[in-house]
Amino acid sequence: MGTSLRPAHIDLPATPMPDRDHSDCRGVASILARVGDKWSVFVIMMLSDGPKRFNELKRMINGISQRMLTLTLRGLERDGLVTRTIFPTIPPRVDYELTDLGRGLQLPVKALGEWAIAHQEQIAAARTRFDERNTP
Repeated sequence: MGTSLRPAHIDLPATPMPDRDHSDCRGVASILARVGDKWSVFVIMMLSDGPKRFNELKRMINGISQRMLTLTLRGLERDGLVTRTIFPTIPPRVDYELTDLGRGLQLPVKALGEWAIAHQEQIAAARTRFDERNTP
């Protein structure tokens, strides 16, 4: 006889509606990824007392590469947290500054940074204990 080419299983379940309580998780996750990134936190902290030039930021943020600083500033600018102002001098001067939206992050970021500084030793000790327990 052979196989029938007529559709047999056409009653498919409807696609479930997204849960309203979790529908914005992706959007929030992308924002938290930006503002929770260690380099973004440092840049926001350094810009909290006013505009800075690129090389000034690079000197202030120990360990950041030129490329990573460029990418971080570009991402913060894209998200509306930082503005980039070019002054028509020779050589051109470029300043980075927090926007109103970026300034709204100052307190939470500062609190996070201060918490990290205050708890460095406790975290290091906890890591050591964990590593000792979990190293074969």
